[in-house]
Amino acid sequence: MNRWCSAYAEHLFAVLRVVAGFMFACHGAQKWFGVLGGTVAIHTTKGLIAGTVELVGGTLIAIGLFTRIAAFISSGEMAFAYFLVHAKTSFWPIINKGDLPIVYCFLFLYIAARGAGRFSLDAILWPESGSKPNP
Repeated sequence: MNRWCSAYAEHLFAVLRVVAGFMFACHGAQKWFGVLGGTVAIHTTKGLIAGTVELVGGTLIAIGLFTRIAAFISSGEMAFAYFLVHAKTSFWPIINKGDLPIVYCFLFLYIAARGAGRFSLDAILWPESGSKPNP
């Protein structure tokens, strides 16, 4: 099992990055267009910023373009969302429904630190930039 996981680590990371970025972009699409069961939420500054970061950041993360900066900004937005919205209700994330923002925050922080990986536009456009993980 260990050998198989190691052999496909880059592939699995690419799938993780694409799925997480796509799901994050879906949250932005909800705020911008009111689709996927959401309502338009760009009438306020907070909604506009959150929707834009989620839609644009999620798309960039999914396709692997400017991934480090997009993931870093997205991570910060999720930390901000947790403390601004969820933490007011309760200390415990499972009670205040803040578990998803926490997971997104740390996942995007990891992606920002690791880079987009081999299967990304970053790796195609800037192969020398270190889109591969550090040894």
